[in-house]
Amino acid sequence: MKDLPIRLGPLALLLTVISICMTVLGILTYTTARADMNLAETYAETVRTRYWLEREGQAWIGDMLSSDEGEEMFPDDDGMYREEFSAEDGTRLHAGVLFENGRPVIVEWRFEHDWEEDTSITVWDGTFPG
Repeated sequence: MKDLPIRLGPLALLLTVISICMTVLGILTYTTARADMNLAETYAETVRTRYWLEREGQAWIGDMLSSDEGEEMFPDDDGMYREEFSAEDGTRLHAGVLFENGRPVIVEWRFEHDWEEDTSITVWDGTFPG
């Protein structure tokens, strides 16, 4: 019986390709997880800011209810009490309250955030030069 020699060339090539594929998939998994973490942190900060503004607005309404009517607060021409609360990141809460039968009715409760266009990227406007 003859002993057949084992060819290591194709096996080594296959293991090299598998190693490269596993390395690329590992790098992609890491970068995706890192991007997801950054996005989650940004979202958490946004939610934290909004909750802080909510708390400030609710405290303002509570102060209005606990103080005597007309004390240090003046309604607009339409009888609505308005206040604006700002956070450090530029998020604002616009609150508006009316009193009907001695009870507050929230008419306006709106969040805004300053936004600036990113002009560092040149986007094709659909025209060809020339």
